[in-house]
Amino acid sequence: MRDQVTLACNDCKRRNYITTKNKRLHPDRVEFKKYCRFCRKHTAHKETR
Repeated sequence: MRDQVTLACNDCKRRNYITTKNKRLHPDRVEFKKYCRFCRKHTAHKETR
């Protein structure tokens, strides 16, 4: 079962991306390096609830 999660930038705290994840395989919060158009650089994006 895949659920939608929102990814927020760790620097500016804006929610930039929506992705899906399998909560059974990854029960903890995921973190990706993604491009933030507000910061204009690649930053870490963490899953928000």
